[in-house]
Amino acid sequence: MEIKILTSNSTLPVLDALIPVYEKSSGNTVTVSADSAKAMVARIRGGESGDVLVLGNGAVKELTEAGFINGATRRGFARAVVGVGVRSGTPHPDISSVDAFRKTLLAARAIAHTVHGASGMYIPTLLEKLGIAAEMKAKTVTRPGGYIGKVVVEGEADIALQQIPELLAVPGLDCVGPVPDAVQKSFETSIALFSNSTRAAAAQAMADFFANPVNTPLFREKGLEQVTQ
Repeated sequence: MEIKILTSNSTLPVLDALIPVYEKSSGNTVTVSADSAKAMVARIRGGESGDVLVLGNGAVKELTEAGFINGATRRGFARAVVGVGVRSGTPHPDISSVDAFRKTLLAARAIAHTVHGASGMYIPTLLEKLGIAAEMKAKTVTRPGGYIGKVVVEGEADIALQQIPELLAVPGLDCVGPVPDAVQKSFETSIALFSNSTRAAAAQAMADFFANPVNTPLFREKGLEQVTQ
């Protein structure tokens, strides 16, 4: 049996690690399609469907209210925070305090973030909180979605700002660490079944498999905190 998952880029790395173990234990196969959160919602509203959705809590709620998702099957999946990435081999900047983080961004040749990803949509607010939105406008590189760390690895910017699991997924990029708590934002994802899934029993069994506490270290390795409620 083939089960289809639709997800966002931030949870793709952990799913890529979980799925082979699930496939081996169940005999089922799993296909995954990932996109930025905003783009994935648009795709689903445009008619795309699957068996399981792993997406931000707000998006899952929206799609449940619209009838695409069976709300009774929703459970927590993971939590992530925003981090700072630099090209491997370059010095790690000081992000130990809000003031140090502000100075690091101001000193950068360019920073990069996505536009439609969950953390990408937060970065303009982050820069406002730091009081440097105007100064950073001319040296901010954006992409609609995807792993923004690739822009830094290719030399187009010095610093990538994105959810930590997305930074860790980019070869040649170092995750320096999370942004300071005072300007941090966490992002929680949920897992739920599509209302029209014809493989609901197998899909639910897979969701239960993912929620097993034995997988907690794997979530942590991928920059996520496992959430099961």
